[in-house]
Amino acid sequence: MTEQAIRTPGMRGGDGFAGKVAVLIAILATLGTMFGFIGSASHNNAALYKSNAAIEKTSAANAWAHYQAKSSRQNLAELASNLPGLNQAHYRDEIRRYGVEKDGIRKEAEAFEAGSAKWNELSEEELHRHRQWAAASVAQQIAISLAAITLLSRRTWLLTLTCAVAAFGITLAIFAVIKADPMPFSAVPLLAALGAAALTEVFRRLGRKLTS
Repeated sequence: MTEQAIRTPGMRGGDGFAGKVAVLIAILATLGTMFGFIGSASHNNAALYKSNAAIEKTSAANAWAHYQAKSSRQNLAELASNLPGLNQAHYRDEIRRYGVEKDGIRKEAEAFEAGSAKWNELSEEELHRHRQWAAASVAQQIAISLAAITLLSRRTWLLTLTCAVAAFGITLAIFAVIKADPMPFSAVPLLAALGAAALTEVFRRLGRKLTS
């Protein structure tokens, strides 16, 4: 009985099959490494943006403290301007000066607060990108494990699952690249996985027919 005759359904051998799976594993490993590296960069950017937000917030707090100090001095000048025997014209000038200074300090404090809010928003966006890249990297690692099992067991139907998981991760990476939120399009990664699985299954059955 020949080797071809004793092979069970869903199995195939030969160096060609092993070579193809090995190439697939190499590609998935490269993608997983790239996704992990970019995800780490996104995480570092998020931390940097959060630090900038904290600096801006501290500057805003200092500016508001300065604003309160000017307000206290203005109130004292208003009180002095109403006391008899004092240079009321001088204190009225002081009131106007403190008013102008307060307006400038208030605008500065509001600018610091707006900058802090913007940095926080950028940090949240980068954290979201980081989560997408991390999920894409994990998907590639799972696909690599499935491909390794496929190589060891010679079960070609496992390639279908491998390609589905890999396509799911690649779709998440594409969302991260275009800075899109996958939640409204949550069906897209799943559809990509199903499409990859279906395409792989078609090629697998076609290859089986050609070699039978």
